[in-house]
Amino acid sequence: MIVSKLAQNIIGSEIIKLAGEVNEKIKQGEKIYNLTIGDFNPKEFPIPTDLKKAIIDAYENDHTNYPAADGMLELRQAVSNLLKQRGGLNYSADEILIAGGARPVIYSIFKALVDENDKVIFAVPSWNNNHYTYLNSAQAIVIEASAETNFMPSAKDIAPHISGANFIALCSPQNPTGTVFTKEGLQEICDLILQENKKRGADQKPVYLMYDQIYWALTFGETKHYDPVSLRPDMKAYTIYVDGISKSLAATGVRVGWSMGPKPIIDKMKAILTHVGAWAPKAEQLATASFLNNLDEYDNFLIIQKEKVFARLQGLYNGLTALKNKGYSVDAIYPQAAIYLTVQFNLKGKTTAGGTKLENTKDVTNYLLNEAKLAIVPFYAFGASQDSTWYRISVGTCKLSDVNDIISNVELALSKLS
Repeated sequence: MIVSKLAQNIIGSEIIKLAGEVNEKIKQGEKIYNLTIGDFNPKEFPIPTDLKKAIIDAYENDHTNYPAADGMLELRQAVSNLLKQRGGLNYSADEILIAGGARPVIYSIFKALVDENDKVIFAVPSWNNNHYTYLNSAQAIVIEASAETNFMPSAKDIAPHISGANFIALCSPQNPTGTVFTKEGLQEICDLILQENKKRGADQKPVYLMYDQIYWALTFGETKHYDPVSLRPDMKAYTIYVDGISKSLAATGVRVGWSMGPKPIIDKMKAILTHVGAWAPKAEQLATASFLNNLDEYDNFLIIQKEKVFARLQGLYNGLTALKNKGYSVDAIYPQAAIYLTVQFNLKGKTTAGGTKLENTKDVTNYLLNEAKLAIVPFYAFGASQDSTWYRISVGTCKLSDVNDIISNVELALSKLS
């Protein structure tokens, strides 16, 4: 072995692997509807014009040196105000850490709070909790959520494991499902954590909650976003948030994320990231601060952004529901938030026109790619069972004009199965 044990056994992203296969087909000239990556096509979903201008202005004003280690004060103050005015959360600038997107935030949260062999509770499907747990040599306590609960975990699911756990990772709105916690569901989980921490003595490590709300601004219709500290103020001592502009402002490549939580933990996360160097660029930080200081403009952008995202999600949902009503083995969960639609293709055991039996989820995924020209991500890529028949559709790269063609392609592909 020529590398570390960690490197030897690490697993790459299933999503990136699948996207690579899809891109190869596209290079060969195939027309593929690639709805795999949780990203945005800037031609369909550009960042706010004022944000783009502010980034350019910041570079023209030579803001190209190192930023402050915990983030530019201007941005931390702007985030503090955003959280208070739009999220109802009170965090001061020194309780906020800026980083180069959400990934360094998550990495630093794990590194600051999770020791080797600690037990980490998370539900699947979910994004990358299994990999971050592995990177910390921790023990994964995996809860497989189901369609009956919109793939969101419950306090009942968590309760049998919490006494031996040190860390719980939750996400709402959730990647990959586009679903959210109900108020009651999240309250029950918070109460469970508070009760467990009350039992533990001062010399015992508490149960911490990482709450990823990177999609919280993208909710649709009557759907409401709930967070732990707003529901249970005592959770402030145990909750560390993941947040940023990547999804709400279609700014995945701008790389500005943040975390907020208890100052002693935020300070340790800052120290960790100083050695990683995962800062958001100074120019992008100052530009983001400038944009967030105009919350009216922020609100106006979100109105349009949500309309565009929801139009695609609803179009695909309606199309798949129509196929279900025709008797095809498909299903979907009505979109609640984020840029994702949860869909089911229950096609295992069916036979193609060429006489090939679809034996497993990989066969089904390949059939949809080759026959329907539709690339989507199976839930097993998010830690769910290999037998799961559910998938994530991501609409950030989808043209609205393509929705009907996608549904037509799917219907034609399904009609060929027996």
